[in-house]
Amino acid sequence: MVLALLAGLAAEAATLESYRVVADAIPEPLGGLVGEVARGAALVKDRERGNCLICHHGEDPAEPFQGAIGPPLRGVGLRLSAEQIRFRLVDMSRLDPGTVMPPYYRTENLSDVAEAYRGQPALTAQEIEDVVSYLATLKTE
Repeated sequence: MVLALLAGLAAEAATLESYRVVADAIPEPLGGLVGEVARGAALVKDRERGNCLICHHGEDPAEPFQGAIGPPLRGVGLRLSAEQIRFRLVDMSRLDPGTVMPPYYRTENLSDVAEAYRGQPALTAQEIEDVVSYLATLKTE
């Protein structure tokens, strides 16, 4: 019973919204969804879900253990459009095959994924749009 339920959840989660790439951007929100800035900010800081601060330095200097591997998040809304941010979150490896940034909205050709998470994107379409909406507001250098 539990295995059947988990299999059903994994199959449901594996259905990703389709998207169109134009140059270095995904012009339309995934599934036509509208992101919420507050939820996006929470996801960026969440060490279980988004975990963005493991690699990036964020806006809040009081946030502990911020990374320096990726570019700083401060001013990202000036440097990139929401469409460009969306593409980088969905799958940065399509722009830079050597990137260390994980694909947050891809389920195939991944390695070292815990069995409980296989077949699921790291973030849902709604969560991607929430993070996009938040990061697009970061316009101070």
